[in-house]
Order: sequence, then structure tokens, then C-alpha cells
Amino acid sequence: MNFKPLGDRLLVETVAEANTTASGIIIPDNAKEKPNRAKVVAIGSEVEDVEVGNTVVYGKYAGTELALEGTDYIVLDLSDVLGVIS
Repeated sequence: MNFKPLGDRLLVETVAEANTTASGIIIPDNAKEKPNRAKVVAIGSEVEDVEVGNTVVYGKYAGTELALEGTDYIVLDLSDVLGVIS
């Protein structure tokens, strides 16, 4: 994949959410919320606080969806990232 985000943007791949609750109840697809965790795949030249491989939390309706080589990604502005999960 050859995609380099420009400026303060990040390319992220969403992290799959669990299909069951902690008590074992199965959550149907239509009841799931949009995932808000993602793994950083590439960063723009102006991004300093986030590194490739980090898992980030972003706003619910943030970013632009993008499909590359059969994989779905999201391009986020750095301002859409709420934090990094360590």
C-alpha cells in the first residue's frame, strides 16, 4: 500500500469490537455502535504525538472512509483524535 497522509492527518484501520458482552450476550450487527478505536497505519509529516502502531480513540463521526487493496481505512485529522491507548 502506498498512501502517505499529508500534513496533520493519520491513516488508521479500525479495531474490531467484541460481538458479545462481558456476560456472554450476543450483540446483533444492527445494535453495534460505530467503532471508535483504530490502529495507526501511517502518519503525515506534521504529526508528532502519535506513532505508527499506536491505538487511538477518535470522535464518533470523524474522518473520511477509504478502501485500499480490499481493506477499509479511515483518514483522520489529528484534531479528531481524542487520545492514545497505551
